[in-house]
Amino acid sequence: MFADSIGNPILLGVFIGFVLVMLALDLGVFHRKAHVVGLREAAIWSGVWVALAAVFAVLVWLRAGDQAALEFTAGYLLEKALAVDNIFVFVVIFSALQVPAESQHRVLLWGILGALVLRAAFIFAGGVFLEAFDWATYVFGALLVVTGVKLLLQRHETAEGEETGVVRFARRLPFLGARPFLLAVVVIELTDVIFAVDSIPAVFAVTRDPFIVFTSNIFAILGLRSMYFLLAGVVRKFRYLKVGLSAVLVFVGAKMLLQPWKEIPVE
Repeated sequence: MFADSIGNPILLGVFIGFVLVMLALDLGVFHRKAHVVGLREAAIWSGVWVALAAVFAVLVWLRAGDQAALEFTAGYLLEKALAVDNIFVFVVIFSALQVPAESQHRVLLWGILGALVLRAAFIFAGGVFLEAFDWATYVFGALLVVTGVKLLLQRHETAEGEETGVVRFARRLPFLGARPFLLAVVVIELTDVIFAVDSIPAVFAVTRDPFIVFTSNIFAILGLRSMYFLLAGVVRKFRYLKVGLSAVLVFVGAKMLLQPWKEIPVE
């Protein structure tokens, strides 16, 4: 998969090492003690993760030029936009499971750590699928358009019913019922799998480079925890959130479907 990529296994290993170091610092140093994350702390960490993504975009530009840097930036912004919907769902999950405010950061940390592994597997499988079958582009494009239209039609519905279903499923697992913390982590993992179905194909509409797809996804996910604490209190006021996400998904899906006849630039 890395034959035409700007990355290679060594660069990928360095990147994963960097991610693990940052997560270790987050858990073992900055958030060693469970506490309620305030707006100021969430804003600072959100800024840190956005700044790190910007620095990485510059490194991509220095290594591979304008187009690769533009693809990374577009992929990152696309994932960030789609991630806002995750925040609404996290609010519902924490409310349904009655997760204390001081424990929510650790739940998100461990949940997102598992999401990194799952997303890596999805990205690898999606890249192989697209390489093996040209028609897979149309499948991904149609999936995004259908998802976007469905999201628009359901824009007045809430996520309580869907997420309660996920919670009920997780509760039935015998080793989770009496472990609220583990239950919350597993529900976060399951939710990310659901969201990955549209978010990963969306990035493949921007670039086929697996290194860019993976790194843009990971940077967006890593900043998701801080963004949650920054926006959780006001996310329900985003009246047109689903309309906006629907427009993004339909546009990106159309880009994939029209590719043989009309190449829409990354810009």
